[in-house]
Amino acid sequence: MGTHVIEAGFPVNSDAEFESVSDIAAATDTTVCGLARVVDKDVEAALDSGVGLVHVFVSTSDVQLADSMHASREEAVERAVESVERVKAAGVEAMFSPMDATRTDIDFLAEILSAVDEAGVDWVNIPDTTGVATPTRFASMVREVRKHTDARIDVHAHDDFGLAAANAMAGFEAGASQAQVSVNGIGERAGNAAFEEVVMAAESLYGVDTGIDTTRITELSRMVEEASDIPVPANKPVVGRNAFSHESGIHAAGVLENTDTFEPGVMTPDMVGAQREFVLGKHTGTHSVRKRLEESGFTPTDTEVRDVTRRVKDYGAEKERVTVDVLTRFAREVGVNREDEDDEQGEVRA
Repeated sequence: MGTHVIEAGFPVNSDAEFESVSDIAAATDTTVCGLARVVDKDVEAALDSGVGLVHVFVSTSDVQLADSMHASREEAVERAVESVERVKAAGVEAMFSPMDATRTDIDFLAEILSAVDEAGVDWVNIPDTTGVATPTRFASMVREVRKHTDARIDVHAHDDFGLAAANAMAGFEAGASQAQVSVNGIGERAGNAAFEEVVMAAESLYGVDTGIDTTRITELSRMVEEASDIPVPANKPVVGRNAFSHESGIHAAGVLENTDTFEPGVMTPDMVGAQREFVLGKHTGTHSVRKRLEESGFTPTDTEVRDVTRRVKDYGAEKERVTVDVLTRFAREVGVNREDEDDEQGEVRA
């Protein structure tokens, strides 16, 4: 699909994960990244896996340093520098993450980023590890980080407050070159910034050519949904089953006239490999019912459309799904003719 970097896994985690990362690195020309703590065995495992980019990370917030890493700020800086230097000595690109950056003392953040910058780090990742950033604050942090490094900036947003995609875009606005995303937004807790949301926001709202084949986004989403066994909510932006569905009579009538009336306009179903759908239910209007009846081969009169629409609304109000079979039954009950039936009657009359 044209994805620029694939962070394939944590090679030191297990033999199976090491093999998986190695296989992916050998199977694609896309840059493959391996994750590593600032620990020698982690870095060596990542390098041995054959990846082209090693992403080393260390906690930098006081709460994580004290109660997760059990290390001092000085130890964190020392390990970070040593790990970056080891990766660079191997001739591989290095990315560094100050984990929990958005809860890290800003002066210490500047200190550790300046240190890895001097060590030759290629990328600096700014992670909102606990999802507490807001777009304005996150953009300010990215701008501050730029003062302390010449490395390219990457951002990593979590969706605890539903702001992951917005924070990723704010990072871009503030000068970040890359965002870490996951298909369908799957990830720790509430998940990460969603691949499909960030790509389509960049493409459609900012007019950026990301190089991603957006027409396969829905296909990719369904594939990951099946493999991960994590259902995609129907109202999920871009890839949800309802993302391009219309039930409201006002909306459906407008879209039938001009799709830009009640769709973004800059993002169409075709762009993401999806299809527009007119859903029948308690909010459905006569325009949608007429369209569905005609698609099913019926030739309804205005009165018949109104009668069928009333039945659809009543049925939908009971939270029942109005399928094509149900619509056909309603049409039969009202006495709507089909086109082929009209033809037959015409032949008899002739």
